[in-house]
Amino acid sequence: MDHFPTTEAAVAALRAIAAEYAREIEVTHDIGADQTSRRTAAGIGVTTDPDGSMPHEAYAEFGGLPRVSVRLYPEDDALITVEGVECPDVPRDDVPAFLRSVFDGLAYVKGRRFPPGYFLIVPLPGDRTHREYMPMVGLSPWLSARVR
Repeated sequence: MDHFPTTEAAVAALRAIAAEYAREIEVTHDIGADQTSRRTAAGIGVTTDPDGSMPHEAYAEFGGLPRVSVRLYPEDDALITVEGVECPDVPRDDVPAFLRSVFDGLAYVKGRRFPPGYFLIVPLPGDRTHREYMPMVGLSPWLSARVR
């Protein structure tokens, strides 16, 4: 498994995955404590964290289906959204494997009768999976096609 010590290294990996799967990618960067989403307590004009570091967050949106976006946080985790389903707290080092599983068609949806709902299940290396609960409302055509 690759290690991505910085947000910029992870963005480079996202660009490589976009090229590998012939998908367009649009990336925006938020740099500084006053710009990143998890630093709401930063005062006006405060750009560094208390330790003097400059937090860097990036948002990437992939073209094509399924609709996928990735928000990389400075704290070494990511929020990946697949067809409107938010998958929070994905370790930054797992993001490429997560995306490959989705783009290779390995991700699937599993239904549950009680309580009613679905799970988006994304296989990861090392016999691990990321499971995200989805209420029984409005599955997109892409998600509906992957129900098992």
